[in-house]
This record gives sequence, structure tokens and C-alpha cells, in this order.
Amino acid sequence: MANQETLDLALPRLRMRALAWGPADGRLMLCLHGFPDSAHGWRRVAPLLAAAGYRVVAPFMRGYAPSGVPADGNYHVGALVSDVLDLYDALGGGPDAVLVGHDWGAFAANAVAAYPNSPFDAVVSMSVPPLAAMSQTRFSAARTARMGLVQLRMSWYIMYFQLPGLPERTLHRVIPRLWHDWSPAGTDVAEDVATTLAALPTAEHRAAAVGYYRALVRPGSVGGPYAEFERYLRELPCAPILYLHGTDDGAMQVGYTEQLLTALPAGSVVRTIEGAGHFLQVDRPAEVAAAILDYVGN
Repeated sequence: MANQETLDLALPRLRMRALAWGPADGRLMLCLHGFPDSAHGWRRVAPLLAAAGYRVVAPFMRGYAPSGVPADGNYHVGALVSDVLDLYDALGGGPDAVLVGHDWGAFAANAVAAYPNSPFDAVVSMSVPPLAAMSQTRFSAARTARMGLVQLRMSWYIMYFQLPGLPERTLHRVIPRLWHDWSPAGTDVAEDVATTLAALPTAEHRAAAVGYYRALVRPGSVGGPYAEFERYLRELPCAPILYLHGTDDGAMQVGYTEQLLTALPAGSVVRTIEGAGHFLQVDRPAEVAAAILDYVGN
């Protein structure tokens, strides 16, 4: 198995720490984590990808220690896209680079897939479909209503995170609950809860994690150098993507994937990972690695 390395990267607007596996001259595969998670969430799948010759790099996203908390306090998806493009440059990404995103990382990956000037050769999105593709899927009115009510209950935390102050003070309780709720029954989540909490050691870091959700419902406040990228969050990918979703995802219903392929560009692939929850790269690393390698290899 490939050894894990640590990289310190000075980006134009932010200092970032990343974990890395595989040969330094291998094909770049940039893996973005979401919430509640950290770069350590890739520890099981990354060595499998590195064994196939890829240079796998997983940054701690903006606001997650030991990466820096951005001075501009911006956690819009446009800012994440800017970070992704800066990481690509800092890591010397070539024309064959691959972008993999999970959860918030998927929001960023989906936006990059819609960006006409994306430098990435392939994009893999996990657990959060492109919003524009979701909006174009069609179910019966009754099923749409049922799924909407179920999803509203599953997404309670998004509304909770809009409250001032309280979410930051209670993350140490919320994070273990989300890991349990979003993972298959009986999953031992202790290690992942611990590494997630370790990435949010201060009030400033915890405010950053919650800030992603507050920015999501305030798209008009993006401002600054990130505004040009923000609009791609709500546009369809302009190139094919691979989309992966766990059958036991407790954060977003797997039913939303059923007609997703009809709204994605030709050449896209949608796959469900049997027995995986929201954190499919943790639950089923071998299956996830095989799906990614099969897609990017073709």
C-alpha cells in the first residue's frame, strides 16, 4: 500500500495542508472532502487509487485544520472552485488530471464540471448530484411530494445551521449523530468522528464548517473574486461525469439518482454502491476505487 505523505501548499488566498499518496509524477487525482469529514476520509480509498499509479492528493478544505481559515470568511461554492483551480496549479496538474468530490467536495466538483474552462480531464461526484440535473428529473407528483417530505426531515441540520451561535457550540454533539445517521447500521464511526472533530479544534474552525451551509442559502452574498464561479453551482455539467451514491445513504435519498442520467451529458455514468452510506469512500473503498478507475481509465 502507498505511504501517506503530508503537503503544505501556499495558495494565492489561503494556506492549505493536504495528504498525498502515490508517485509524485503520477496522474493527479484531487480528492475533496465534505462535512462532517476531513482529508482523512480518503485514507481507505486513496491507497487503492495510488496503487494504480495515480498521485492522489486530499486537501483539508478551507476552514478545516490544519488548513487555514480564510481571511475573507467566504465559504460559497465559488470560493471552493477558486481553491480547486489554485490547487491544480500548485500541484502541477496536467491535462489528464482527475477531480473527485464528496459532499461539499461534490458541490465544488459539480461546479467545476459546469465550468467551460475547467482544466480537469475527468470529474467524479459522490453523494450530492449536480443541482441542475436533479431539478430536471421527473417523478409523479405524489412521489415527488413524498420524497420531498422525507428529504426535508433528513436535511434538518441545514436549517439548524442557520441559527446564530448555537450550531457552533453544539457541533461536538451534532457530528457524531450525523455520522451514525448517515452510515449503515452497525458501522463503527469512532475514528472518523475523532478525525473530523480534530479538524475543527477552535470556535473559528467550527464557524467555518457551519459557514458553508449559511453561504449556500445566501448565493447573492458571494462577492469578490469568487462571483464568476458561483453561478456554475446551478448549471449542468458541460462534460461527462461519473456520479456515485450509496444505497444506504442517510443524508440524501438514493431515489434521486434513478433518472439522473437523463439530465447529464452523454458519456456520463451513474452508479450506486450497494451497502454504502453517505460516506461511501469509507464504507466501501474497494468498490468506490474500482468504479473510479474503470471510469477514468475509459
